[in-house]
Amino acid sequence: MGLRNTRHRYGTVAMAFHWLIAAGIVFMFFLGKYMLDLPSSDPDKFTLIQFHKSTGLTILMLSLARLGWRLVNPVPPLPGEMPAWERSAARATHFLFYILIIGIPLSGWAMVSASPLGLPTLWFGQFEWPHMSFLADLPRADRTELRGPLHDTHEWLATGAVALLVLHVAAALKHHFWNRDNVLRRMVPGMRVTEGK
Repeated sequence: MGLRNTRHRYGTVAMAFHWLIAAGIVFMFFLGKYMLDLPSSDPDKFTLIQFHKSTGLTILMLSLARLGWRLVNPVPPLPGEMPAWERSAARATHFLFYILIIGIPLSGWAMVSASPLGLPTLWFGQFEWPHMSFLADLPRADRTELRGPLHDTHEWLATGAVALLVLHVAAALKHHFWNRDNVLRRMVPGMRVTEGK
C-alpha cells in the first residue's frame, strides 16, 4: 500500500490522518465531559485541562495537514451503483467533518484565548502556545462575557462531531455488510479491496 491515494483505496497518509483524528475526537469528547464534572479543587484538573488543550491543538494541526493532503490527493471514487442522494449525503458528511475537526479545536483555542483568567497553554509542557491576540487583548469584562458563548459553541461542535461520527460509522458498516462494497475496506489498513466493488 502506497503513501498516496489510488482509484481503489486510500493511501497510508490519508488512513493515518483519518484514524488518528477520529480517535482523537472521540477521546477528547469523553475527556472534556470528565473534566467538566471535576470540582475546581481537584489537584489533577489543571493538568488534565493542559493535556486537553495540547491534544486539541495537535488535532487542529493534523486536521489542517489532512485538508492539505486531501487537496493534492484525489479520493477514490464512490461505487458507481450508489444512488445520487447517497453520494450527496457522503459528500456533505465529509464536508461537515472538515468543518468540525477544524472548528472544534479553533473554538477551544478561542475560548482559552478569551478566558478572563489568562492562563497560558503549555503544549505538552514544551512551549507556550500563543493566545489569539484579538481575543486575549480585549478588556476583561468583554472576555468574561464571551466565555459562556464560546464554551457552548465548543461543546455543541464536539457533540455534533460525535453524532456525525455515529452516522458515519453506521453508513460504513451498511456499505460493508449490506452493500458488500469497498467503501469501508478502502479506508482500513490490511483489508483487501474487491475488484469491481
